Amino acid sequence: MRANHHQFVAFAYVVREGSFSAAAKRLGVTQSSVTQHVAKLERQVGSQLLLRSRHGVTLTRTGQEFFDLADRLVALDSAIVERLEGFEAMAKGHLKIIANSPMPALKVIGQFQRSFPDVEINFALHDWTTATRLLRERRADVGLITDAPQVDDWERIAIAQERYCAYLLPTSPLAARRELHLADLAEETIILPESGSLTERVVRTAQCKHNVEFTRTMRMTTFPLMCEAVLQGAGVAIFLSNSGLISNGLVEIPIAELSDLYETSVITPKDRARLRLVESFVSIAAAV
Repeated sequence: MRANHHQFVAFAYVVREGSFSAAAKRLGVTQSSVTQHVAKLERQVGSQLLLRSRHGVTLTRTGQEFFDLADRLVALDSAIVERLEGFEAMAKGHLKIIANSPMPALKVIGQFQRSFPDVEINFALHDWTTATRLLRERRADVGLITDAPQVDDWERIAIAQERYCAYLLPTSPLAARRELHLADLAEETIILPESGSLTERVVRTAQCKHNVEFTRTMRMTTFPLMCEAVLQGAGVAIFLSNSGLISNGLVEIPIAELSDLYETSVITPKDRARLRLVESFVSIAAAV
């Protein structure tokens, strides 16, 4: 007996949504139905596709290979539904978006929601390494990624360029400077994003190149937390400029050794790029 269409779709949604219950909700079926479809597919394949745990599901190596195929089938299904149902399918759809920085992602999402208020948005921030991996694994419809790698299977449009700067309190002795050097920050507590971030890689490379060591560093999971830490007097944060309104009240000062501009692009798998919701999101991102 051959694996059928419903089994591949159920499997793809379990991976994309992160759990059997969430997949069932998105598909409008019972959880037991989704579980049975995936179990039958695994029997047909002759290998386990998913590792289940209380934290969700993880793909096996075989599972990743089959997910690539299954998710392309879902994209084709979505394209067919859009052709049959027209604007109604587009106006009430679902879009999964990831980014490695809050801006300009949230700005684009805000504009998109005003244009398509009934579309359900699932948005998550990740470090650069995780965000690019999730896009490679087709776990999202769209990504807004800074300094994204070149991948043949991706369509990308550049939407912004920013350089790195230091975020300080206005009362800091360094706040009046027009530009800072890494050496000026050596005795400060430096607040950086978590391991795996683009910022960490860029800063560490510059430190090695210019032989500068920071006395103390502190890790934060998101840019808003970094800004809050600066506001509370915990240290000086290093991040891309113009990264969010949460930084209002702080001073942004360019860092001489971090003068390169880093490009943020909106990225989508090529077979999803012509889906109307994805295409509209990309167009709004380019305009914003």
